[in-house]
Amino acid sequence: MDNDDKTRLAERSINTLRFLAVDAIQNAKSGHPGLPMGGAAMAYTLWTRHLKYNPSNPQWADRDRFVLSAGHGSMLIYALLYLSGYDFSLDDIKAFRQWGSKTPGHPEFGITPGVEVTTGPLGQGIGNAVGMAVSEAHLAARYNRADCRIVDHYTYVIAGDGDLMEGISYEACSLAGHLHLGKLIVLYDDNRISLAGSTKLSFTEDVEKRFESAGWHVQHVEDGNDIDAIDVAIGCAKKELSCPSLIRVSTIIGYGSPCKQGSASCHGSPLGAEEIAAAKRNLGWPLEPDFFIPEDVLSHMRSAVERGGNRESEWRSVFDRYMKIYPESAAEFERVVEGRLPAGWESALPAFDGGMKGISTRKASETVLQALAPVMPELIGGTADLNPSTLAWLKGYGDFQFPCEGSADCEGAVGGGWNYEGRNIHFGVREHAMGAIAGGMALHGGIIPFTGTFFTFSDYMRPSVRLAALMGAHVIYVFSHDSIGVGEDGPTHQPVEHLMSLRAIPGLKVIRPSDATETVEAWRCALLNRQGPTALVLSRQDIPVLDRTAYAPAEGLQRGGYILWDSSNAAPDVILIGTGSELQMALDAGRILHENDAVAIRVVSLPCWETFDLQPAAYRERILPASVKIRIAVEAGIKLGWEHYVGLDGGIIGMDGFGASAPASILYEKFGITVQHIVETVRRLVKNT
Repeated sequence: MDNDDKTRLAERSINTLRFLAVDAIQNAKSGHPGLPMGGAAMAYTLWTRHLKYNPSNPQWADRDRFVLSAGHGSMLIYALLYLSGYDFSLDDIKAFRQWGSKTPGHPEFGITPGVEVTTGPLGQGIGNAVGMAVSEAHLAARYNRADCRIVDHYTYVIAGDGDLMEGISYEACSLAGHLHLGKLIVLYDDNRISLAGSTKLSFTEDVEKRFESAGWHVQHVEDGNDIDAIDVAIGCAKKELSCPSLIRVSTIIGYGSPCKQGSASCHGSPLGAEEIAAAKRNLGWPLEPDFFIPEDVLSHMRSAVERGGNRESEWRSVFDRYMKIYPESAAEFERVVEGRLPAGWESALPAFDGGMKGISTRKASETVLQALAPVMPELIGGTADLNPSTLAWLKGYGDFQFPCEGSADCEGAVGGGWNYEGRNIHFGVREHAMGAIAGGMALHGGIIPFTGTFFTFSDYMRPSVRLAALMGAHVIYVFSHDSIGVGEDGPTHQPVEHLMSLRAIPGLKVIRPSDATETVEAWRCALLNRQGPTALVLSRQDIPVLDRTAYAPAEGLQRGGYILWDSSNAAPDVILIGTGSELQMALDAGRILHENDAVAIRVVSLPCWETFDLQPAAYRERILPASVKIRIAVEAGIKLGWEHYVGLDGGIIGMDGFGASAPASILYEKFGITVQHIVETVRRLVKNT
């Protein structure tokens, strides 16, 4: 095939991408045709000339990762995946945006083969991609050898103007530049149009200078249809391994549509039958049939199957040699990539004696992390500039930083020097990006990421937490300073509504342990929870360590809730339910009521609602029998939601508003979260029964 034939084949392939998208969107009567039409040439160049992937094995460990951060252009990736030979059909394309299809309105991880990450909320995909690049760099540093490189791939992103307007993208890209993530390449689809109109309305900054100032390598391709120029730019970016790369590609949104290209009218609505026909005539495309795919285009694009199989076979040969030379490292690599926890890891978990001095659950969590670090190399994470406060760190395991000489003495280092093998990530004050980066790290594979910040700042990262739950990403969020127990820092730093807000996210396990022993179990639960993320909500203040010879074992946390203490063998008259530091108040109140009022008291620890609600009905009835109407919930957060467990006849002791600035003990007294208030509430309810 001569160059002219190759050029014509490329043009037909690009137009196939465009009109598969256009026809699917028209068929669905909704969607976003502008990006697929304008960005098709850019995507085609990446997928046919650079992207390393195997359609027959979408989970190949050393594949390049591709993230369509501008997820509204989802039909572009669906067209690419179908033409390249992934496991779904043309009927799936025709079912775009329909119930049960493999082609939902925005790309969803776990629904469509080849989709690496759920995107749609703009900027999140860029944050996830930074996390994928972090994982690649760390695993390469840990497992590669001079004679065997088993981790060697890139992370590519297609992002739009809207992505770069979102604050999360700047947070994430600032950190990526600082970390010199040279295998991260962002193709910026600069079509100068957003949904509301021209970007002149709100986005006129010099994006190239912004990224240059953040330490990125920046290039500009003036014509978004010039596949050779795009090819050269991607090639240059791949060679620039000392920093991430941004390629600004000037495109025309809705390219080929005579009346709508270059305008917001083709951003988020079907072109319409007449304009589709006009666009097809304009680009020399057959008007019939819809979903037309030339045979030579399909053959050309499907060559990705053979090419990808060969690439994976070459990698497998390298890995086979690696296994012979470095069997222990190879076995560990296979284990972490497959997501299997190391044998015997639970024996490393610490134990806490009920007779010991009180300890905050954040401090107990730190003890767990240090115990797990030697046996669980895949456990990596960090905080939003709060490691000395949240205690979410791995002491002695180095900082994940761009390798530099003499770095062991760098100010702020956790220990062990600065390099990509370090396991402590300094996210800076970037909570939103931290959440997205951790999600990307988990989705990449080979890593179990944890993050840390004050619980009140979960507000800043909630969108990332929600998406991690939607994707089932195995992320562990460490949230410390869990209540008004924060004290003098005041209401800005005292979470009130946050527990209920996170409990409302489907697929997220929220665990608020009551003492050090429950904290150990909370970490066990989080590590075993492979179906999604877990939030550990931990105290700043010290909490007594319960004597588990006198109370039920903390292992009951694994079922979400359990009977901590019954005052007698008789059926309870009153059930007191608590979480966190307030569980101790419930216990103290229960003893007073039993001894002074002869009331049969049951105290229930309910640290994880999500897990408890999944237990069999018989178990839940045994813990919270329906016959017991007097139930009191005690938690230093907003009361809304506890009706689920206490019913209309029960009581809730918690917060009705924001906190205040004062010592913690004063705050608990002033807001009525005290042992005495619990006792008085029970007496009132008993009297009125």
